[in-house]
Amino acid sequence: MRRSFVLLSLSVVFPACFFPADRGQLLETRVDKLADDNKKLKATLSETQGKLDETTSQLKTALEQLDQASRTTGANIGVKVDSAIQDVATLRGQMESYQFKITELEAKVAAAEKSGPASPTKPDEPKKEELKKPDDPKDFLKLADDKAKAGENDLAKKLYAEFFKKWPRDEQVGEAHFGLGEVHFLEAKCREALYEYGKVIQEHPKSKSAPMAYLRSSDCFKELKMMDEAKLALNELMKQYAKSEQAKLAKTRLAELEKKPAPKGGKK
Repeated sequence: MRRSFVLLSLSVVFPACFFPADRGQLLETRVDKLADDNKKLKATLSETQGKLDETTSQLKTALEQLDQASRTTGANIGVKVDSAIQDVATLRGQMESYQFKITELEAKVAAAEKSGPASPTKPDEPKKEELKKPDDPKDFLKLADDKAKAGENDLAKKLYAEFFKKWPRDEQVGEAHFGLGEVHFLEAKCREALYEYGKVIQEHPKSKSAPMAYLRSSDCFKELKMMDEAKLALNELMKQYAKSEQAKLAKTRLAELEKKPAPKGGKK
């Protein structure tokens, strides 16, 4: 019966995404973004440099016109001089603006190149203190559980995943799956949670969290409006772990689920 329940659970959760994504994907994405930003900065720098060169050329031409106008005689000399002076002032302003932008862009490019692919954080952002990870599996799992209880869900998920990778055959693997399931459960991700609870029930039935995994599975099925499956989980819990505290809770919850709703307009 347990096997049939597990298969049912897995059939519910497998259509969604239940396996952890490649742990290097996040870093790879950040590296790609950093490289793309760096490329865009360099392109902007090159474009701005080109505008500066063009403005410098125009400034030179305007200065030559001003020099020529200063030697011109006749009624239009005043107009030509004023026009040339205005052109020179405008071009000088543009040149100063481009020079300032170039300085800013060069600083950004240098900062981006200095940060490198392993440092996706901003240059001014203080480095976070590196988390000390225990070498003992029991202490490592406790760290993951503590982070989960503290609400640091993303970090807890990474620690659980690392635990599975380092100690795939450790006797506490079932507890780690349950802990990860609890994180998903608190995030209202019932399908992901069901996958982890199913791991506990199927592969680690003797772990201390196994009865609770059945109870949580029932809660998840209930959230998914799968009442028959929710009842099945409670029945299996009472059958497999009849003397557990969770079995007593299961009996009460099953009675509530099996209550028939009062007919509309009828007596309560």
